[in-house]
This record gives sequence, C-alpha cells and structure tokens, in this order.
Amino acid sequence: MNFVYTFLKEEFNIESIVTIHYFEFAKNYVFEGERHDFWELVYVDKGEIEIMAEDKGFKLKQGEMLFHRPNEFHNLWANGKIAPNIIVITFDCNSPAMKFFENKFLLTGNTVKDLLSKIIKEAIQAFSTPINISTTTKLDKKENAVFGAEQLIKNYLEQLLIYLVRKDENIVPNERLSSLVRTRSHNNLTQKIINYLKNNISNNLSFDQVCSYSKLGSTNLKSMFKEQTGTGVIEYYKNLKIEEAKKFIREEQFNFTEIAEKLGYASIHYFSRHFKKATGASPSEYASSVKVKI
Repeated sequence: MNFVYTFLKEEFNIESIVTIHYFEFAKNYVFEGERHDFWELVYVDKGEIEIMAEDKGFKLKQGEMLFHRPNEFHNLWANGKIAPNIIVITFDCNSPAMKFFENKFLLTGNTVKDLLSKIIKEAIQAFSTPINISTTTKLDKKENAVFGAEQLIKNYLEQLLIYLVRKDENIVPNERLSSLVRTRSHNNLTQKIINYLKNNISNNLSFDQVCSYSKLGSTNLKSMFKEQTGTGVIEYYKNLKIEEAKKFIREEQFNFTEIAEKLGYASIHYFSRHFKKATGASPSEYASSVKVKI
C-alpha cells in the first residue's frame, strides 16, 4: 500500500516567548508605557485597569483580554480603587491569522482562564525568572526544568489563540472608549516629556530624540503635545531655554558666552539671534532693561 503523508496546516506558530508575567498591582499602579516589535496579550484576572493603545483610552474589566500589536504604543493604570491582578504574555508570531487580534477586546471565560493558568504553571517550571518582575526582558531557563514545559507553553498559547478566533466574542471597542483615560494618559506623558526637556536644557535635543524617549510615533507626539501645551515640542524646548537664559541674565552670575554654553547653543551669535527673535530684545538690551527696573 502507498501511504500518503498529510501535512497539517498551522494557523498559528509561536516562534518565541519574550516574557510571561502575573502581576498583583497596587490600586494606584501606573505603567508609563512602551512599544516593542512583538505581540502582547493582557488579561485582567481581578479588578479593572485603564489602558492606552496609541491615542485611544480604554477600560478593561475582570475576565477581559486585549492584544497589543507589534510597535503599538501602550500604557496602563490601576483605577485607584481596586488592586488589579493581570497576566501579560509577550510573544513573537508572524502567522497571518494574528491579524484577527489587531484592535481586539475579547470577553473570555473559564476555558481561557484554564489555558492561561496552564501557561503560568509551565512557565514557573521552565524558567527561573520570577513572573512578577515588571522589568524582566529575558527568561532564564531552569537547569532542571520539567520535561516538555517549554513546548507546552507554546502549545497552550497556540490553543488559546485558536479558541479565541473560534469563539470570537468581541467587545465593541467604542463601548470601552474613555476620554478620561485618554486625558489622564496625555497629561502624564506631556509632563514626563516636559521634565525630560527641562533635564536636558543644557543639551541640544532633536525631535527624534524626544520621540524615542516618549516611545510615541512622531505624528502622535506632535498632536498630543500641541493639544496639551498649544505649541510644538521643539518650540517649547526653545522657550524653556529662553526662560532659563532670562533667569541667568537677571542673576548676573554668568556672562553671555557662558550662558550660551550652559544652554547648549553652538555660539553666542546663535544664542543672541534666538534670544532676540523670542523676546524682541538682544541679551544686552534685556540685561539693561532688567537693571533699570531694579
């Protein structure tokens, strides 16, 4: 008899696991945000969390799950009332079927909880890295790991993805949109960026450097910062330098060349041109006007 091999189709193939976490957060926990080039699964095991996904704010309740696609900026908070427990799994999967999970909020049940519990159990048996450390970037394998633990993590996670696609119990994103979450996130991020600008006032930051620090895309950063402050990032940065220059001039501890150096200007001439453009007076004219008022 001539037997024919039937090659099985794989809808999902998890190439690698990045992190596996089970967090018990305080009720006021805040995670300022990140973006990375792999998928992230977030499941609320207890309580409620607030999440930003790019420029949209959402609330996620107990038993619900959200996926962040690769390179999507995201952050989260506890709601200040209930200390939440959440599961976060990050992984690499390039299967076309992953498109299903883009911008998806999913209502889950006992089957999902059971699969997640199995993944957590196998992770504890496969890796020595604690699952409650938020700064983890690498899973360290146990020397005497339980046989098959890593493969079962892969199998259970792939099974979970298949189950979710089959069940397809989506929460309509618009039902969970929250302008308060968005406002809170934008306020926090803007203040974080402003502090970064202030701390680097003696340097010469570029817009790309601020983008990299904020982990926002250039378009989102521009629109958010303009909405919050009424001005652009670099314009705000330059204004901070001018205000600092005014203070130095009033204090009379440094000459103009020293002030230019302290504020990261390439030369005193560039500093003087920028100062006059911003204030309508040269540094020396401003100094004279200050002295007259004293």
